[in-house]
Amino acid sequence: MCLAQPSASLSPDEYDATTTHQMTAGTGVPSLTSAQAIGHAVRALGARRIALVSPYSQDVRGRARQYCESRYGVEVVAMEGFGATHSYAIRTMSADHPTAAVPRIDRPAIEALVVPGRNFPTRRFIAAWEQQCQKPVVTINQAALWAMMGVMQMSTPLPGLGWLLEHLPGV
Repeated sequence: MCLAQPSASLSPDEYDATTTHQMTAGTGVPSLTSAQAIGHAVRALGARRIALVSPYSQDVRGRARQYCESRYGVEVVAMEGFGATHSYAIRTMSADHPTAAVPRIDRPAIEALVVPGRNFPTRRFIAAWEQQCQKPVVTINQAALWAMMGVMQMSTPLPGLGWLLEHLPGV
C-alpha cells in the first residue's frame, strides 16, 4: 500500500515511520509513502546528486531538499518550482512549466531529475524530459508504481514510462 501524498512526509521526522506502521498494522500488507518511494527510486538508480523540478512553493521545496538530503543521503544540486500552494493548483498547471525548466536546471553534476507533485500531470512527458536531459527523471506516481511493483515482485518492464519503469532497478 502506498500513501500518495508526498508533501505530508515533509512534516515531522517521524511521519513516514508512524504512518507506514499504522498502514501496515491496519491492512497487514507492506506500506510506504510516495516520498519514501522517491527516495528508494533515486537510490536504486545510484544517483547521489539530483535536481528538484517541483510545482510547489519555495518553502515546500526547501523542506523537500532537507527530506531528500537527510533521509536518503542525496545532494540536491538545483531546484526550480512554480509556486503552487495547494494540490488543486498543481493539477491545473501545464507541463510546459517543467518542460521549460529541464534545460534551465540541468547540469553535468546532476544524475537524476526528481519531479514531485502527485497531482502534477507528468506521465506522458517523462520520456521526452529524459531524452532532453539524458538522465533519469523520477516522478512521484512513477516511483510509487515502481515501489509497488517491487513489493509484488513484478519484473515486467513498462516501456514509455521512463528509465525507472523500463529498467526496473532494484525490482
